Amino acid sequence: MNQVDTRFRRLSEALDYAFQKPDLLRQALTHRSFAASNNERFEFIGDSILNYTVARMLFDQFPRLSEGELSRLRANLVNQNTLAEIAHELKLGDYLYLGEGELKSGGFNRPSILADALEATFAAVSFDADFQHAEQVVRRLYASRVAAIDPTKHAKDAKTRLQEALQARKWPLPKYRILTQTGEAHEQWFKVVCDLGDLMIESQGEGGSRRAAEQQAAEVALQQLEQKLATGKKNL
Repeated sequence: MNQVDTRFRRLSEALDYAFQKPDLLRQALTHRSFAASNNERFEFIGDSILNYTVARMLFDQFPRLSEGELSRLRANLVNQNTLAEIAHELKLGDYLYLGEGELKSGGFNRPSILADALEATFAAVSFDADFQHAEQVVRRLYASRVAAIDPTKHAKDAKTRLQEALQARKWPLPKYRILTQTGEAHEQWFKVVCDLGDLMIESQGEGGSRRAAEQQAAEVALQQLEQKLATGKKNL
């Protein structure tokens, strides 16, 4: 067994799916900087598989939630940050085929590239077998995340929850500002600060869009605010 086959075998074990046509997995892991035959079209299919599967998981798990609440939960699960987290857990970056420029710039660790490759991998499973097998892979990867959701906390997005928590106490609303904005137009990366002013809380978040970065920063700010309230250390 050659080195490429060994790499595929290890990833297949992590996915709990054995590919009959390894070339499909190779294409799913190939960035456009490496070859003309890359994962961009696979990503299109994989995104649809992911969105349906996670939607169905939430629909079954939370029968009392409204469409809007389910949509917000799904958005938190299928965004670039969550996909990149799962890709890191799979060590997907170790298997990517990247051009020399992307290799030198750390593309194997870039969230946008990892997220795209993971979505493309879902498509590769569907092409290798069928939709049901791809759905099973998504379900296995997302089962613990869906099970851990507390709908009373997460039916609303982090920015909304933070704003409501502050308004309930008549405290000033948070201010968001961009720290850095890097990358080309189609692959930008934002780092954002969420500043709660007199509460002496300043959190950071990052993501492939300003909105995603702000949401992450708001989530961190919420956690810090809850810790302060729990210990009675609010400083106004």
